[in-house]
Amino acid sequence: MTKLAIVTGAGQGIGKAVAKKLSQQGYAIGVLDINAETAKQTAAELVASGNTATAYQVDIANEEDFSKAVDQAVADLGELAVFVNNAGVAFIDSIVDSEPEKIKRLIDVNLLGTFWGIRIAAKHFISQGHGGRIINAASLAGVEASALQSAYSASKFGVRGLTQSASKELAKYQITVNAYNPGVVRTPMRDAIDKRTAAIKSKTIPDQQKDVLSEISLGREATPEDVANVVSFFASPEGSYLTGQSLLVDGGMEYR
Repeated sequence: MTKLAIVTGAGQGIGKAVAKKLSQQGYAIGVLDINAETAKQTAAELVASGNTATAYQVDIANEEDFSKAVDQAVADLGELAVFVNNAGVAFIDSIVDSEPEKIKRLIDVNLLGTFWGIRIAAKHFISQGHGGRIINAASLAGVEASALQSAYSASKFGVRGLTQSASKELAKYQITVNAYNPGVVRTPMRDAIDKRTAAIKSKTIPDQQKDVLSEISLGREATPEDVANVVSFFASPEGSYLTGQSLLVDGGMEYR
C-alpha cells in the first residue's frame, strides 16, 4: 500500500522543499495550502518528476475544513504515515503597534492550526493502528524570543509545548511527535520580515540582512532544502526513536 505524507503550507518555501524531499523517499504527497494555485503547482511538479501527489486547498485555522481535506487525501492517496504541520504566518511589529486582527490570525494559524493538525493526524494513526510520525514547524523565535515578533515567538513557543505534550500522550500508540526550529531561511516570508524590520529600524534591506547574517556561525542563510533534510530525518527509519524533540536548524545562531 502506498504510504502518504501530508505537508501543510506546501505551496512554497520550506513546505514545498519538504514535499519534494519526502516524495524522493517514496511517499505519495498530500499538498495542502491555503493558496490553491501554488498547491497545484507543487503537486504538478512532483507528478512531472514521476511522483504521486494531489493538491488540496485549505485554511488550517478552520478545523472542520482541515479535517475534511485530510480525510480526502487519505481516501485519494493511501494510508497516512507522515504528517508535517508546516503552514504558518508571520508579521513584524512592536507589541504596542501590533494589530489585534493580525495577532488573532497568527495564533489561529500557527498555534491552533498546529493543534488541529496534531489531533487530526493522531486520530488517523490511532485508527490505522500502525503508529506514525507527526512533525511540526516551530522556529528559532520559539527557542529565543525575538523583539518585534512577540505574537510569532509566543505561537512558536506554544508549538514546542504542544510537541512535547503530544509526544507524551501519543507514544503509547507508537506515534512520534517532533519539531524543527528554522533560523533564517530565504523564503517569501523571510523577504517580508526583512523588509518590515528594515523599515522599523530605519535601515536598508541589505544592511538588515547583513546584520542578521553576522549572527550565523556558518556564515550563510539556510535554504528550504536544509530544513527539509531535517524533516526527512524525523520521518525516516533512523529517526524512529526520537520523540518530543525540537531541533534547531539555524547554522549556529543559538546554542542549547
